[in-house]
Amino acid sequence: MAVETLTKPPRAVARTTQTGPASGPRRQWWDRRGVVPYLLIAPAVLFELLVHVIPMVAGVVMSLFSLTLFTIHHWSTAPFAGFANYHVALNFNGPIGRALLQSFEITVPYTILVVGISWVIGMVAAVGLNSEFRGRGWLRSVFLLPYAMPLYVGIIVWSFMLQRNNGVVNNVLQHDLHLLGTAPFWLLGNKAFWAIVATAVWRWFPFAFLMLLAALQNIPGELYEAAVVDGAKPWRQFRSITLPSVRGANLVLVLVMFLWTFNDFNTPYVLFGSAPPNAADLLSLHIYIVSFGSWNFGLGSAMSVVLMVFLFLVSLVYLRVAGRKGELNF
Repeated sequence: MAVETLTKPPRAVARTTQTGPASGPRRQWWDRRGVVPYLLIAPAVLFELLVHVIPMVAGVVMSLFSLTLFTIHHWSTAPFAGFANYHVALNFNGPIGRALLQSFEITVPYTILVVGISWVIGMVAAVGLNSEFRGRGWLRSVFLLPYAMPLYVGIIVWSFMLQRNNGVVNNVLQHDLHLLGTAPFWLLGNKAFWAIVATAVWRWFPFAFLMLLAALQNIPGELYEAAVVDGAKPWRQFRSITLPSVRGANLVLVLVMFLWTFNDFNTPYVLFGSAPPNAADLLSLHIYIVSFGSWNFGLGSAMSVVLMVFLFLVSLVYLRVAGRKGELNF
C-alpha cells in the first residue's frame, strides 16, 4: 500500500509534464508576435478608413480635377485641373472667392457666439445642478432633453416656432410681453443670423452642460468646505476653485464645440434649405450649394480641402498653446 501511494503521484506529474509543453509554445507565440492587440483594433481601424480617411483622400483627389455638370457622367476621364480650383476659390477679387470670403466672415462670429453662449449656459446649469437638492435628477433630465431629441426634429420645431404669423416666438414677444410692435421675419434678412444662432445654442448647450457637470463632480468637496471656513464668497469659490479645477475639461470642450459648430451643416440646411439668406450663409452650406447647386464638384472639393486645412491649423495652434502651458497633454 505504501509503495502504491508513493508511485502514483509521479505518474500524475509525468502526465502533466507531457501535456504542458504542448500548450506552452502556443501561448508564447501569441505573446511574442503581439497579434491579439492588432486583431482587437482592426475593426476600429477599418471603420476609420471607410468613414474618414478614404472619403478625405477622395475629396483631395476630386479637387484636382474639373468635375462639372459636363464631366461628372464620365468622372474617370475628367480633365486634370491641378490647382485651378484652388485658385478660383481663393481669388477674393472674383465673384466666387468673394462669396466664399463673405461666408467665412459670417461663420466666424456665428461660431464664437454659439460656443460662448452655450458654454455660459452649460456652466451656469452645471454649477447650479451640481449641489444636492430635491428634484435635482428631474432638472438634469430636462436640461438634457435637447441633446436627446432627434436632430432634425428639433430644428424643424424651431423653424415652426420662428414663423412670422403663427410662430411661438412672435406670439410671446408681441402679444404676451408686448416687446414688438410688428411681427418680424426671423428666417429672412439679417434676422436669420440670430435665428440660426438661437437654434444652434439650443442644440449645443446640453453637451457643454454634460461635460462640465462631469468635470465638476471630480472636484473634492473639502476644497469648498475649507473656502467657506476661510470666509470665501460664492463668486470667489467659483473663480479660485471651480474654474481652475475644470480648466482641462474646458479646453477640450471649447475645441470640440468649435470644430462642430464651424462645420455645422444640419442647422442651416434644415432651417433654410439650399437657398439661405446672405446673413445665414455658413461655410458648410455654401460649399454644398457650390457642389450640388452648380454641379461643380471639383471646386466644391477644393473649398472643402481649404476648410479642412484651416481647421487643422487652428486646432494645431490651439493644442500647442495649451500644451506649452501644461494644461493639455497630447
